[in-house]
This record gives sequence, structure tokens and C-alpha cells, in this order.
Amino acid sequence: MGLLSFAKNIGSKLFSKPEEAPAKISSHIEEDNPGISNLEVGFDNGVVTLKGTPSSQEALEKAVLMAGNVEGVSEVHYEEVKGPDPAVKVEYYEIVSGDTLSGIAKKHYGDASKYMQIFEANREVIKDPDKIYVGQKIRIPLVS
Repeated sequence: MGLLSFAKNIGSKLFSKPEEAPAKISSHIEEDNPGISNLEVGFDNGVVTLKGTPSSQEALEKAVLMAGNVEGVSEVHYEEVKGPDPAVKVEYYEIVSGDTLSGIAKKHYGDASKYMQIFEANREVIKDPDKIYVGQKIRIPLVS
């Protein structure tokens, strides 16, 4: 894939000036490092470029979401990052008004009580299962 779009005007406010963005986004990812080594973050006009070595496809997906769910970021490019083949197929989902993790679990898994699976799959992106916001993108591991 290599590119994921985000809503530029929502998310965590990490930086005030564009020149602060690479360091702030890098620190944000490394704070809850999902498994990326040699992380490099670039930023130009709302577009983040990630480079590094992910320990898994899941680690890469989480790093992309962590970078993208930041106010001021409209796209995340990660073409140069190659992770191992995914262990699980994942769908990206954008939170809409009225969503809850249990409602999303009901929609995707047919069982609202499986909301913790979604929370666990996004622990670095969602800090509290009761606090998600409109426009936030998350991973939904698909069950076969």
C-alpha cells in the first residue's frame, strides 16, 4: 500500500510549528513503540514520511496510525518501509459520530463484547476504550 490519508484538522496536537513535527511525531511513536527500529520521520506540508525497520506488519500499521492520528497530518507515506508478511488481514476503519468500540465490534465481528479485541489491536492509538473521536483511524483485525 504505502499511503494512508487522514483528517488533517483532528487528532492529538503534538506540534505548533511544522519544523517541530518530525521530532514530536517520532517521540510520540517511540513513547509506545509498537516495534519499529531505526525510525525516521519526515514532514512536509501535512505529509509524514516514515522510514525504519518494523518487527512485524502490525508494528508498521500501528506506527502509521500513530503518525496519522495527529492534528496537522493529512497523509502518511511509508513506501520505503517493508515489514514481514502480515499474520492477520487488517481493515482500516474511520470513527464516525455515534461510534463506540462495542458498536464497531458488533458491525465487524457480530459480537459487541469483542470490543476489547479492537482496543488491544489499537492500544498504542487508543489509550482508553471509552475515548475515541470522530475521524480517528484504527485497525480492525479480520477474523477468517
